[in-house]
Amino acid sequence: MGAMFWRGQFDKPTLHEFILRYEVFRFEFEKDVCLPVKYYTPRPEHCLTFYVRDPQRASFIDSPTIITYPQSIIYGIQNIPIYRYGGHDFWAIKVVFQPGMLYRLTGIPLQELTNTFIDAEAIWGQAIRDVCARLNSSDDLAEMLQFIGEFLKRLVKTARKNESPVDKAGQYILHQNQQISLDQLADQSCLSVRQFIRKFDERMGVSPKTYDRIIRFDKAFRMKNKYPALDWLSIALACGYYDYQHLAKDYKEFTHLTPASFLEMEKATTNSFFGFCEVYDRYVGTTDSSFFIPALFDQIS
Repeated sequence: MGAMFWRGQFDKPTLHEFILRYEVFRFEFEKDVCLPVKYYTPRPEHCLTFYVRDPQRASFIDSPTIITYPQSIIYGIQNIPIYRYGGHDFWAIKVVFQPGMLYRLTGIPLQELTNTFIDAEAIWGQAIRDVCARLNSSDDLAEMLQFIGEFLKRLVKTARKNESPVDKAGQYILHQNQQISLDQLADQSCLSVRQFIRKFDERMGVSPKTYDRIIRFDKAFRMKNKYPALDWLSIALACGYYDYQHLAKDYKEFTHLTPASFLEMEKATTNSFFGFCEVYDRYVGTTDSSFFIPALFDQIS
């Protein structure tokens, strides 16, 4: 068995305007191993993901239907948890867009991608088929990222929507270190509050309030992974919650579990199974350019 995770950000201005980062996951299991299931929680991301080897399958928490994803998909923010099932050779390359940029590139109102996905081939046709074919023919990660980067460079030159101050507002909320009111965000965007909410929903897929709550929840559960000995009240206060009950309310909505119950489930996920869930969460949200863990192939037997 083996595992790899790689994360990289963009230094080139042309791509950095649109793309926040790459994330690459690969898990390899022996054929007789019972595959773990990932309980995938809401997170503030708009993504293009390529599944290079075995397909990704998923099911919503309230549905018995298991969906098999196409080889490349685009998807918006989810505000409900889902189950994800990988294969024995699971290799995913995820492009995480800057807030608002998937809307600019596709012209699709992002409400239509909330809690769902679209086959990327339906949007970009032969161009994305060519990328998938090149990815399937390679085992070299650097080469594969180059293929995707070339596609993205062509894509950003043909963006279908113009930049908006609302995009900047979404980026500010994502990276904020202090709270800012809805009135302030609307004022800085030169919009009324009602106009700002409508345009934000169109470009981000959820309301500003929901977006902020998902970001705060995401920070909280990653902080617990990074600092497992830290008590829940300290985590709640550090992530902008009023108290533990305020945090527990978001956990209940976004995971359908209490913080403690979700933590126990998280320990059994694929990332924790391979021992780098804490490593991943240590780097998410930092300015470190990349990290790569090939040594895990040698450490795990």
